[in-house]
Amino acid sequence: DKLFPAFGFGAKLPPDFQAAHHEFALNFNPSNPFCQGIQGIVEAYRATLPQIKLSGPTNFSPIINHVASIASGAAQAPTTLQYFVLLILTDGEITDLDQTRDAIVRASRLPLSIIIVGVGPADFKAMELLDGDNGVLRSTVGEAISRDIVQFVPFRNFKDAPMAALAQSVLAEVPNQLVSYFKMRGLEPQKQQAAPKS
Repeated sequence: DKLFPAFGFGAKLPPDFQAAHHEFALNFNPSNPFCQGIQGIVEAYRATLPQIKLSGPTNFSPIINHVASIASGAAQAPTTLQYFVLLILTDGEITDLDQTRDAIVRASRLPLSIIIVGVGPADFKAMELLDGDNGVLRSTVGEAISRDIVQFVPFRNFKDAPMAALAQSVLAEVPNQLVSYFKMRGLEPQKQQAAPKS
């Protein structure tokens, strides 16, 4: 349907601009956070940006837990074969690393992939840790991730590259992550129905 829920994080919101919010509907409509296509997301971002004050800390766990709760609901239905991809664009170092590690380990049992694109010159060492390509990510209590669900891509590595190279890197692990989820759940691909003969 080309409708995408879009959320913001790390901002102080009107009217009071007090504490930073770490999970809000980008279109300021929490009951319907959906945007029509990529253009709708861009329009919501452009409309929202002048109304908010960007603010640290940079906490990922609230948005990961929110999307994980949506994926968890879909995973409960035995016949629904839905899979979710959370794309996080960030320019900051993560400040809730322990809570985010725990959220990712919990989410690794769900139909969910997380792609993090780091924008700007920040130190993204923590993001590389979350990616887990150099070892098994563990929660704060030592629980190992059920399957790799995180891909981190520093945008600066692609600023002079064709857009296709960025897209390829961003999406590189999603097919295997999707297959690993369905194998973990013991779900076989659905057989296509033969077209009725006329």
